[in-house]
Amino acid sequence: MFKKSLTALALSTTVLTSACATQDPAAKASGEIFDPYENTNRSIHQFNKGLDRYAFRPASKGYVAVVPPDMVRAFGNFAENLSKPGDAVNFLLQGNVKGAGQALARFAVNTVFGIGGLGDPATDFKMAEARTDFGETLHKWGAGEGAYVELPGFGPSTSRDAVGILVDFFTNPLNALENNPAEDLNIPAKVVDQLGNRGTYSDTIDSILYESADSYAQSRQIYLQNRRFELGQEDATAEIDPFELDTGGF
Repeated sequence: MFKKSLTALALSTTVLTSACATQDPAAKASGEIFDPYENTNRSIHQFNKGLDRYAFRPASKGYVAVVPPDMVRAFGNFAENLSKPGDAVNFLLQGNVKGAGQALARFAVNTVFGIGGLGDPATDFKMAEARTDFGETLHKWGAGEGAYVELPGFGPSTSRDAVGILVDFFTNPLNALENNPAEDLNIPAKVVDQLGNRGTYSDTIDSILYESADSYAQSRQIYLQNRRFELGQEDATAEIDPFELDTGGF
């Protein structure tokens, strides 16, 4: 599994370097939106909207209508907890030993005292948040944001973060364990978590996707502003979305 991770890491770096090669350095430095694939992105955006309108949106509304809020939150906690070992790996790749320790500590506390991660006693104990991903790791390594891209089924991203999504599938140590039930639960847990997010923030997401004059441009702007804020590239006043556009992938 870890050999696969190293292969994916090497491949991702090559892809990222190629994807970022044509970006204007001046535009990159000024933080402008680099969207050379806009026509294709808009087509994918329309596909994602259709998928959301006819599948994900009604499923999420049914989910939050039937499942009690405490259980929705518990399933979200479970998905978040499963990601912690992968977060620890990314912190180590970033040279952040403290962050890795915090991620592993949260995983241990929530797994043991939170019924396998359904609860979040780590937050009750005032333990520091510890969340990252391979896209941030690439940022720490000096990789540029690259082109804006909209991914089928995932939604807004950049070439750097798209590579990060791919590599994060391989870098969670839980996936390397033999006969590990968490490996089979990881993707379903994320899907259920996104259903909960889509249902909880339904009104806000609907206003972006279905009520704005240009849902593609608005989604792009919100995603980039929030992602740059997360990575420390923009001032807090630039953050305009109250829930970091966690749209369940659309």
